[in-house]
Amino acid sequence: FTAHYTGYVWHHYGLSGKSFVTTQGHTYYTLLRPFECAARRLLGTDIKTTLLQRHYLIDRELDTLIARHPDLQIVELACGLSPRGHRFTQQHPGITYIETDLPGMVARKHPLLAGIGSLGPNHRVVTCNILDRDTPDSLESVIARECQPGRPLVVITEGLVNYFDLGTISTVWQRLAICLKSHPMGIYLTDVYPEVEGHRFAGIIKASNRLLRTASRSRFMLHFSSDRAMQAHFLSLGFANVRVFNPDHEPTAAPAARGGAIVRVVRAQA
Repeated sequence: FTAHYTGYVWHHYGLSGKSFVTTQGHTYYTLLRPFECAARRLLGTDIKTTLLQRHYLIDRELDTLIARHPDLQIVELACGLSPRGHRFTQQHPGITYIETDLPGMVARKHPLLAGIGSLGPNHRVVTCNILDRDTPDSLESVIARECQPGRPLVVITEGLVNYFDLGTISTVWQRLAICLKSHPMGIYLTDVYPEVEGHRFAGIIKASNRLLRTASRSRFMLHFSSDRAMQAHFLSLGFANVRVFNPDHEPTAAPAARGGAIVRVVRAQA
């Protein structure tokens, strides 16, 4: 549900071409429009606003890193129908972009990208399961096999981490920090949805969260009571420098959330 819906949002806002659109995505987008309108009136924000805020912020940080490191290697975990790999390899021919996901999504994404002429030595799609250990599809195996240790590396997750409990995803983050340390520069970019106890619309947001959990048949959980707690947690897992970006205070092309942003973007350097 979320991969298809998000893929349609990217297309609707000019971030991807028609190749990234699925029938399911268009259907979900149409069905959710009344709820999105109601959310904008009640909360001053909606799902689309949150998706665009996190996407533009991650893109901004990635652009900054590529300007400093034109030979940057990028691994996007659980890429889904994200257009970022295609857009960035077209704009920056010196980078290497590795998209990863579970086998079902890789089987869908590979012909999609091949059909628009995007795949090649610098843009690949491979299978990866972040929960695997000591298998060819593990996080460590994919990075070791697909990336050159002498070049800087950025790993991205978007729309992924809150589907895991904090203990499970923290173990993945700790393993990732170790992988990133083997490169001359290693950075992790991710979005995180924090707890909303202090938000003026906390009750409505929690109800919407429960609806998302039901619709996506998942356990979508909110992590961290504050930006400071988020930063401290990443530091405790082995990252050396951590910044937490609040879309309310960051200039991007994304629309503002009138009631306050409910997503954060983390840049953690190993």
